[in-house]
Amino acid sequence: MVTPNGSSYLPEEDMLSPILGELKRAVREYTTATTEASCPEVRQMFTDLTADTLRLQGEFFNMMKQQNMYTAPRHALKYDVDKQYKQAQQALQKTRETINQKTSSMGAFAHHPNVAPHATNVAPSSNNVTQ
Repeated sequence: MVTPNGSSYLPEEDMLSPILGELKRAVREYTTATTEASCPEVRQMFTDLTADTLRLQGEFFNMMKQQNMYTAPRHALKYDVDKQYKQAQQALQKTRETINQKTSSMGAFAHHPNVAPHATNVAPSSNNVTQ
């Protein structure tokens, strides 16, 4: 909104920051839609929207950064990154151990196929693409 003397009620940075945030949110939403789409045409549409929005977000970010409207967070220390990585590795290992423990103790309740392994009854074609 513009005041009678032609200036803005809000600084430009305060008006542009929410737009940058919305572009980032839109990328997340389009990415989710892409992974959830079962129709190839819809999936391609959301893939294109994601790419276009990422490009626009990058251009918008660069413009704000060039005009000193965006302050990037401080750089992470290698120690902090290594610590987070080690914690993630430990969590992954614990998850694998839990899964192995739970599935190995299933015994008779484990899922067993009710048919013997057999060849597919559908000939592969270029139209039968699986992901």
